[in-house]
Amino acid sequence: MPQRHVVQMSTSHASYAVCVLGTEVFLDTRRCTPKDAISFDVYATSAVTVHIIHNPTTKPMMNSRWPLDPDIEVAVTIGVTSTAINDNKVKISYYGQEDNELSVAWLYLTCVDMSLDVDLNRNGRVKSRGKDKAKWTWGPDGQGAVLLVNCDRDSPGAVGTDSGQVDIRTTADLQDMSLMLLRTQGPSAIFAEYQVVLHVSESDAEKVRVFHALRTDSHPHYKPVLGPDKLSYVLDHVGSGENIFYVEGLAFPDVGFSGLVSFSASLLEVPHQNAPGTPIFTDTVVFRVAPWIMTPNTQQPLEVFVCSIQQGCDSNEAFLEGLRALLKKANCKLTICSEVETRSDRWIQDELEFGYVEAPHKAFPVVFDSPRNRGLKDFAFKKILGPDFGYVTRESPGKEVTSLDSFGNLDVSPPVTVRGKEYPLGRILIGSPLPWATGRRMSKAVRAFLYAQKVQAPVEVYSEWLTVGHVDEFLTFVPAYDRKGFRLKGIKRRSIDEILADASLKNDNRHVQEVTQRCGMGCNGAAEDPGRMLHAHRGLCVGFGWPGVAIPGPPFPQRCIDWNRDLLKQELGLSEQDIIDIPQLFILKGTHADAFFPNMVNMLVLGKHLGIPKPFGPKVGGQCCLEQRVRELLEPLGLACTFINDFFSYHLLSGDVHCGTNVRRKPFAFKWWHVMP
Repeated sequence: MPQRHVVQMSTSHASYAVCVLGTEVFLDTRRCTPKDAISFDVYATSAVTVHIIHNPTTKPMMNSRWPLDPDIEVAVTIGVTSTAINDNKVKISYYGQEDNELSVAWLYLTCVDMSLDVDLNRNGRVKSRGKDKAKWTWGPDGQGAVLLVNCDRDSPGAVGTDSGQVDIRTTADLQDMSLMLLRTQGPSAIFAEYQVVLHVSESDAEKVRVFHALRTDSHPHYKPVLGPDKLSYVLDHVGSGENIFYVEGLAFPDVGFSGLVSFSASLLEVPHQNAPGTPIFTDTVVFRVAPWIMTPNTQQPLEVFVCSIQQGCDSNEAFLEGLRALLKKANCKLTICSEVETRSDRWIQDELEFGYVEAPHKAFPVVFDSPRNRGLKDFAFKKILGPDFGYVTRESPGKEVTSLDSFGNLDVSPPVTVRGKEYPLGRILIGSPLPWATGRRMSKAVRAFLYAQKVQAPVEVYSEWLTVGHVDEFLTFVPAYDRKGFRLKGIKRRSIDEILADASLKNDNRHVQEVTQRCGMGCNGAAEDPGRMLHAHRGLCVGFGWPGVAIPGPPFPQRCIDWNRDLLKQELGLSEQDIIDIPQLFILKGTHADAFFPNMVNMLVLGKHLGIPKPFGPKVGGQCCLEQRVRELLEPLGLACTFINDFFSYHLLSGDVHCGTNVRRKPFAFKWWHVMP
């Protein structure tokens, strides 16, 4: 609640005060009321509006004077800025029993205008004197300014992100900041006697930095005035005009930080030098730090990243050739990261996740670096962070990193509506153990960060049943032009059983690929036909059927998949018609499962073009029956299937196409501040 501005009146001498345009000044009349007075009246010059605040039962007297009731208050407002000092007057006259004037109290007022302004309406323009500036509200009719974390690197020669620099080294950096204006108007002599102070709370100061734009010798200078260890700033030489400030965020929403930060500008009355000032007016504005936002497969692809592995028997040169062909069809940029840059780490999906931040005036991509920290540990920081490309990471001190900390274990759905609740930016999907179980879990620091962004409410699904334990092993989303605009691709036992049984009947297994035992294959072996290796290991298949293999009892992997299927139907508002069953086999290794052949759910989605791991299934009429089934499922949706051989370069190393690629996508057209969390 704003502090009331009260002026003490006196009948022995005139009183003088400064007020701010449109704000109330309360007049303390009780201390100067003459002993025998029973009524009073108030007159003022034309720019002053007098407000008599009283109980509804209290009425003016016959002569329009007011009784000296203890519940009556007098307040004044001024609607025009002063052109000279003391150019507004208020006169209070006190009357006795005989209707005689006993004494008079005079007040001389100087009115100034002072307003701290931001992009309140979130339209890229700073509005003057908005209402409720200290409130930030969600939704299309909401208000409140937006602040970007300055996590890119525009500054030449900078070691880290721009937010780590205490100065501005290039004007390009200003575009990543939000504008804040302090507007003042009134007689210059008043501002020489009163202080104007910009200030921030101690807790908020750790999350932001403010620069004051100054001109010296016709060159702009940006002075850091608020931020860590700088809680207030007294402005010099204030007069009529604007003071321009640039505000940058230093921290994303996270545990203990909602993302809201407030700034205030106060006009202080200073009785004498070195004395603490007394605020007579404070104006406050609030920003919300823009969240980090993930983009789903349904968003337009802009750039695909992949690592080149040229050394060793698991070189991915053949994979890259297949990927280049796919990218040509999709007309999408391909960035191949050298083996030196990646330190022979091929799992780029596991290391990082591309997202973005957005304010009304600016948006840029931000890469989220996982705590996985293998060969690609420094890749995002050294090779991706740059001008208009931000960087963020989270790590848990002292925590052992598990496979579930990799970002193949992180996905996001397309926009969904669930029981009437809209999620216009989709929902983040995190792989975890069952809610009541112990086991590997994504680090608390990463999960807390994702939950704190608010606009893509996370759902934790069950992925710990898998050896690698990633969500991209059993679900993905593909675009569609009907229903919800997408399909969830999942896995179901009946789908693979029917296909393989049909292939076995038609061919009596004569056309299923011949075998060389998987465990005996190596760099110097005859590893030219992955299908032969797969068929050799049919006896290892525990989760699903394979031609000629009878498996008693309910399959463990399918129970896990079905549990997730029901959860996703509930949390994403899906029906059976929104799910496509992809044929897939799993084998058990101890208590966890692996994909038996290249996992076709683990695909690369580039608009209508899909890069799918080549499964090397049984052939029927010269065609792989698994590929044929996937085409039958997806091509009616307008999708084009390209099967890529990743068997030796990825699948045998416990991953597939999606694990070995990463996509930067176009941000949502929908503005995150229109979300209703």
